Amino acid sequence: MKTKTAQKSYDEVMALPRTKHKKPEKTNIFFRTLLKLVSIPDLMATHFSVRKIGMERLGKKEPALFLMNHSSFIDLEIAVSVLYPRPLNIIATSDSFVGMNWLMRKIGCFPTQKFVFDVTSFFGIRHCLKKLGSSVLMYPEASYSFDGSATPLPENLGTLVKKLGVPVVMLRTYGAFTRDPLYNGLQRRKTTVSADLKYLLSPDEIEKMSDGELQAVLEGEFTFDHFRWQKENNVKISEPFRADMLNRVLYKCPHCLTEGKTEGKGIHLTCHACGKKYELSEYGELIATDGDTAFSYVTDWYRWEREEVRREIEDGRYSLDVPVKIAMLVDTKRVYFVGEGRLTHTTDGFRLTGCDGKIDYRQSAKSSYSLYSDYNWYELGDVICIGDTKALYYCFPQSTGDVVAKTRLATEEIFKYIKRKK
Repeated sequence: MKTKTAQKSYDEVMALPRTKHKKPEKTNIFFRTLLKLVSIPDLMATHFSVRKIGMERLGKKEPALFLMNHSSFIDLEIAVSVLYPRPLNIIATSDSFVGMNWLMRKIGCFPTQKFVFDVTSFFGIRHCLKKLGSSVLMYPEASYSFDGSATPLPENLGTLVKKLGVPVVMLRTYGAFTRDPLYNGLQRRKTTVSADLKYLLSPDEIEKMSDGELQAVLEGEFTFDHFRWQKENNVKISEPFRADMLNRVLYKCPHCLTEGKTEGKGIHLTCHACGKKYELSEYGELIATDGDTAFSYVTDWYRWEREEVRREIEDGRYSLDVPVKIAMLVDTKRVYFVGEGRLTHTTDGFRLTGCDGKIDYRQSAKSSYSLYSDYNWYELGDVICIGDTKALYYCFPQSTGDVVAKTRLATEEIFKYIKRKK
């Protein structure tokens, strides 16, 4: 999927009028039916099935908060089909509205910024539930999984559930990540996809629980490992490109500890610093072609990379300093490329400079528990996104090596490090 872009100067972009905030709209049956119809081909291709657990507890017209894990684009197709014909509003990232603002609102979406506290999102959710009588679909992970395990949830999710006081339902997919993992460059695999639709919490149960207890329940629901699931369920992925660009996730070699020299190509991941080679098997296992296997699963390797980043932070060694191309988002008409600059990241946070000194944006490490970063973002390139309510800055690293995953890990670990120090 692509998005509308334009080249403008920084001054021209900053002079543009901002998109005015609007309350979410209730969808009519035409648009709900349209979404269901356009989702049919993908769901048929994956032989999609759904298992409903305890859903007799939810009234047909009772608004609820639906929480869903986030693996690939088919997630949305699953949700709008499984929940049809229930009126549904969807929390979506602001960049998804570019060039499609009218349509996105008609299908029930309303925008939010990822990984930051956005009070307008709370009021939008409450407006849908209480005023429109519509259910709300939320991806609390806020971004696709990089490695097949859950992205950290917001720490106030339990508090949000408590304040809303409506039923909470979990929609969990199986095979969606395996079919189209983000790292693999939009190369879809042939596999079956299914989902569980599970009534999780009633208003009475929510009332009796503390915010912390609710948070624990929700985090438990978002505990998974798609690569292990693939192995345990004998899900075969025979496509010869299954390891393409796996280096985006597994950027550091556990044998020689070199970063940015791994390459995922075909069915293999190779470190060009020491020559170590792994095969990604048809059942999701990593197998060294010669010698010891350091990690048998992508998720274990990625977890080790997180631990390595944590050590760098605690030892005062972590830093990022890369040249970037800079794009900005200030409205829903275009993503505007404004020039080049430099992005740095330390335990103090991010600093972006560029456009002949006109950009000097700083973002505190305390402001976000994770990072909006993506692979091949709208087919424009791997990206790191920072910003505030005035503007979002999309930074496309121009250096060699893969830094996007490490920067997300570092953002999360720095946030935890600051909390521990307090």
